[in-house]
Amino acid sequence: MSEKQDKTTELCGYDESNIMIRNKNLVTDLMGKLTFTEMVLFHITGKTPTPLQLTVTDAVLVTIMEHGLVPSAIVSRLTLLGAPESFQGAVAAGLLGVGDRYAGTASECAGILEKVVAAAADREHVAREIVREYRASRRPLPGFGHPIHRHSDPRVPRLVEIAEDAGASGDYIRAMYLLERSLEEELGKKLPVNISAAIAAVLSEAGLPAAVYRGIVLTARCAGLVGHLQEEIQNPIADAMWHMVEEGITYKG
Repeated sequence: MSEKQDKTTELCGYDESNIMIRNKNLVTDLMGKLTFTEMVLFHITGKTPTPLQLTVTDAVLVTIMEHGLVPSAIVSRLTLLGAPESFQGAVAAGLLGVGDRYAGTASECAGILEKVVAAAADREHVAREIVREYRASRRPLPGFGHPIHRHSDPRVPRLVEIAEDAGASGDYIRAMYLLERSLEEELGKKLPVNISAAIAAVLSEAGLPAAVYRGIVLTARCAGLVGHLQEEIQNPIADAMWHMVEEGITYKG
């Protein structure tokens, strides 16, 4: 039998008098000294965030927090209707429904952008090959096209502007627009960049790990769902939603 290996964490720990997070004392080093966004980034990376990371992440959190009465918000409201004692259950129900269709594919987009940026000498060729690969497998290229913002996602240029003003070098942003052009050439029509690709581009510009991009989106959506539930408490609409389903869906035996 192999000897038991000691397992450790560098993230957090506590004793009777102290709560430690990445070698910082929560009470004396962090509370009142870091904003929420600064704390999120410090918690994820273990480092003091750069001005670019802070500006971009803060903008992303604001950008993606609210998305209307999409399924995740609807299910949160309906869960609260059925279990008004379980606010956390209603938030959790909504978060479980946050997926590729309504919350975006920023992490997958980041991987694609990284391939284009890495091909420094021939990015156009790599972009075309990526588009053709997705088309050949009959998969939509993540980060492009939108059911509502068919011609242009109004959030994209503003988020890009914020990143560039904060000092982004622009490699990932240019790769994003290169993919947009390559896709248009292959399809013969334009599928504009959507907010998922833009989020991937600006967070990559800031040097944040792609694996956490969905987590950043979920952090924002969690706050958005809290807003929906507060409105549901003050001005309920979930019951009307339920009755719309009863009236609109016919049982066929």
